[in-house]
Amino acid sequence: MPADLDLKTFNPFDPTTLQCPFPHYARMRESLPVLHVPALSMYMVASHALVGEVIRDIDTYSSAFGNTSMPLPAEDRAKLMEVIAEAYPRVPTMLTADPPNHTRYRRLISKAFTPKAISELEPFIRSIATRLIDSWINTGSIEFVRQFGVPLPVEVIAKALNVPDDRLADFKRWSDDSIAGIGTSIGIEQRVEAERGVNEFQRYFAAEFDKRRDRPQDDLLTKLLNARIDDDDPDVTDKRALDMPEMLSIVQQLLVAGNETTTKMLTEMMRLLAENPEQWAMVKADPSRIPSIVEESLRLSTPTQGMFRIATRDVELAGVHIPKGSRVVVVFMSANRDEAVFAEPDEFNPDRPNLLDHLAFGKGTHYCLGANLSRLEGRVALEEIAKRVASFSLRDTNDYSYHPSFMLRGLVKLDFDVVPA
Repeated sequence: MPADLDLKTFNPFDPTTLQCPFPHYARMRESLPVLHVPALSMYMVASHALVGEVIRDIDTYSSAFGNTSMPLPAEDRAKLMEVIAEAYPRVPTMLTADPPNHTRYRRLISKAFTPKAISELEPFIRSIATRLIDSWINTGSIEFVRQFGVPLPVEVIAKALNVPDDRLADFKRWSDDSIAGIGTSIGIEQRVEAERGVNEFQRYFAAEFDKRRDRPQDDLLTKLLNARIDDDDPDVTDKRALDMPEMLSIVQQLLVAGNETTTKMLTEMMRLLAENPEQWAMVKADPSRIPSIVEESLRLSTPTQGMFRIATRDVELAGVHIPKGSRVVVVFMSANRDEAVFAEPDEFNPDRPNLLDHLAFGKGTHYCLGANLSRLEGRVALEEIAKRVASFSLRDTNDYSYHPSFMLRGLVKLDFDVVPA
């Protein structure tokens, strides 16, 4: 940690900080676990204990924060709203709703996203992994993000949503448009263009939902369309079916959560294994270690660095006064490297005893619904790579550049030399 690191000037959008925020997070945990960033009108919560306190207290810290982008000037917001008005309303559902509304959405989608439905995807995931490996195993090198990290989860979530192969490029583009403004400082024209892409996404899936009203299929879209709350469910008073804006919002969240975060986790897992060849050798000798490798990769990568909350009342947290209406950021990535919870937190140690204490998928009410799917993809991917790859090493062409977002953290590219088994 640099001796002159000053949290008073901390800016999560600073290009250097975006590439390596860990010294700032460590200093926060050490001296200011709740940091007020006046320039951005938000409070960042850095320790594992305090992040847990915030996400458990859903009455004080609301998830109804509207969107995951930074607030815009009035003129820019008007431009954005003009484009958004051309399609379906952007309604709060899973990520941006509190109980009882959140409870209703979670109940409905869980009927379509069952553990059985996820486990049934394993043969399909394995077939994608082997096909992708076939495409580069004998070439001697690979750019992992483009040739494996992106296409695997994109094809998996596209399969779950019954998107045909000839629309996969659109599907990925819509995903990129959906996250364009998350934790970044892009210009208004880029934001507007991204929202046009979201409108295109909405029109495509609205048409698909309409088709299934007349011709149901055995897919997630039909299950969402037909999902109903049980009459005897005491936790949900609103028993109505999902309407079109709600279904589109849920599908958009599944689209993003189902591929962006998994891409980033897979890529970071391979970087960590390349930097720790003794762990790769242990995986080759004992594939039963793979689930632990996946969990430790999730802890260290934490693709969703943090998430917003809104203070519903004046509150004091760790001695810091947070006024009602303030934006609070729970920094999962910092919590996952908290020295008070994880010994030698920056080390890649899949044998640590409290491996499952990480917060890569959040916790409590908003625990990630797709956590089991992400874990399954990570396990199957590494199983197949371990079968087919004897060794791999990082190339000198790597610059280890991360996407410029303080919310979604992932490498832009990762180059390997590969020796086939």
